[in-house]
Amino acid sequence: MLFKYPELFWAFFLLLIPILIHLFQLRRFKKTPFTNVKLLQKVVSQSRKSSTIKKWLLLFSRLLLLSGLILAFSQPYFAKESASYAKETVIYLDNSFSMQAKTENGTLLQDAVQKLLQGLPKDNTFTLFTNDKVFSNINLMDVRNELLNLPYTYNQLGFKDILLKGKNFFSEDEKSIKYLVLVSDFQNRTALQETDTLRNIQTFMVGVKAENLDNSVLDSAYVAEVNATTIDLSVNLTTTSALETIPVSLYNDDKLIAKTAATFDKNRKSNVTFTLPANEVIIGKIEISDIGLPYDNQLFFNINQKDKIKVLSVSESDSEFLKRIFTEDEFIFADVRMNNLNYSILESQNLIVLNELKTIPVSLKNTLSDYTQKGGHLIIIPAFDSNIESYNSFIGNYYSTSFINRIDEERNITGINFDHPLYKNVFAQRVSNFQYPRVTSYFKTRTTAPKILSLQDKSAFIVGLDGIYLLTAAINNTNSNFKNSPLIVPTFYSIGSNSLKSPKLYNTLGQITTIDVKAEWAKDNILKVTRKEYEFIPEQQSFSNKTVLTFNYNPNKDGIYTISEDSRPIQNISFNYPRTESESIYAELDILNNNSVNNLTEVFETMEKDNRVTELWKWFTIFALLFMLAEVLIQKIFK
Repeated sequence: MLFKYPELFWAFFLLLIPILIHLFQLRRFKKTPFTNVKLLQKVVSQSRKSSTIKKWLLLFSRLLLLSGLILAFSQPYFAKESASYAKETVIYLDNSFSMQAKTENGTLLQDAVQKLLQGLPKDNTFTLFTNDKVFSNINLMDVRNELLNLPYTYNQLGFKDILLKGKNFFSEDEKSIKYLVLVSDFQNRTALQETDTLRNIQTFMVGVKAENLDNSVLDSAYVAEVNATTIDLSVNLTTTSALETIPVSLYNDDKLIAKTAATFDKNRKSNVTFTLPANEVIIGKIEISDIGLPYDNQLFFNINQKDKIKVLSVSESDSEFLKRIFTEDEFIFADVRMNNLNYSILESQNLIVLNELKTIPVSLKNTLSDYTQKGGHLIIIPAFDSNIESYNSFIGNYYSTSFINRIDEERNITGINFDHPLYKNVFAQRVSNFQYPRVTSYFKTRTTAPKILSLQDKSAFIVGLDGIYLLTAAINNTNSNFKNSPLIVPTFYSIGSNSLKSPKLYNTLGQITTIDVKAEWAKDNILKVTRKEYEFIPEQQSFSNKTVLTFNYNPNKDGIYTISEDSRPIQNISFNYPRTESESIYAELDILNNNSVNNLTEVFETMEKDNRVTELWKWFTIFALLFMLAEVLIQKIFK
């Protein structure tokens, strides 16, 4: 037996009071019987014995009455040793999109919230965290409304992150009992690990399951083909159910413009194609009707009015091949001779090509250095008889590049770096046998820049990255047949198209996204991104010919957003949720020893047992009342 207030035991000294009173009442007096009362002596003797018994009974009843009251106020109880320790409870509630799966009580998340509200003691203090929110040191009434309106999120924490984050919410008190409760469907968590690393923390893993795991997904969309008047939009779908077909709708700014049926093959995949008009702004949404997870039933995309990319060739050689690559439908190409160059137009270009200049003037070097620092892109093609010193004083600023000497030997261009970012999504397959172009002379080059194309002796032919590209040989018809090679078009076209990054059909939330917006406004103006009532300012960097926008933490909801300047719309950008939670893959909790439980009720029962206390003060109060009643009866019975 334990006592909540053992210091009250000092009150037992009060028992001396009735004992002393009783002793004074039992003092014996010698009485002398007279003749006229001698006959009553026997009666008096019997009365004295009865009085003595009454006094002893009253003494015991009063002592027991006071003892009962003292013990009642000291609050005795029976409990486990753990009941006297402080308790700390941390709960992880999964609110990822997979928790949208249906149960008989709504969604998995709604069902879990209701069980928490029903099972958690209302006066207990705990910490609750989700994938994107934290509620620290609160009780149930503080967080009730927030839990009932808890939104879903695409940001699904990994199992290791959950354990580490939950551990950080506990105090460093080694004597306190710590409970970590994980409520989740544990969907797509392949990195489950033993929880033994959480020392002194009792971990409960409550796995919730949906009744129906069937789900159809709008997986992806892409432009399959572009013609003069039309664009073919291809849409991929997958399903986990036994569906044969599903209707797919296409909207442009909430207006239904096309509808078709997707037929799934034996691998439960499907592809449909929509034909859209070219050169038209599309604010698109693809939608399906599905009883599974709702978050992946729509896919947003947009097609903006394409900005033409400005390309300037500063030449001392023939530039007709550049004009054929940078065509009028996508580029604004201009060619100017070096002696007629207007330096003021350089900063407005997206790409500048130095086409076989024999020497680079100091004034041009300074202008181009400032141009590239502000994000401009540059291609350098040396002349056959280039001044090496003039070139080295300029190209040395980029990847520590320098020409060593000229090699007058014929070499084939045989090496293609398919992994270079310039060739991303350019080649359908890795080509290994084709008619290699050649050069008759080239400059031996030292550089830290990655190779894009290389010669048969492993020497570099084209090097560069991030907008700065250098050829190591002249490509005029006298020195090379590279202009007639199939490699020149994808190489130069990719460099040109990357000099002004157009928005993709859509971007994925949770990934860093960077786009270029063509600048036609004052440099100090700020671009804003809006969707209905939601507005934010993305990270941006302004250059003379463009503004680079970077999206990281914002936005956090899917949809089509408008990029504007002073309330003037410039272009649209689309974001969609990642589809990683659309797969019905769930972790096996049984592999984690005995940490998994079937439901929250088991967790609360276990916690209650550890904290259960049997209080005895009521019984001692009853005993005190009984002895008080006994005293009254003694007074009545013994006259």
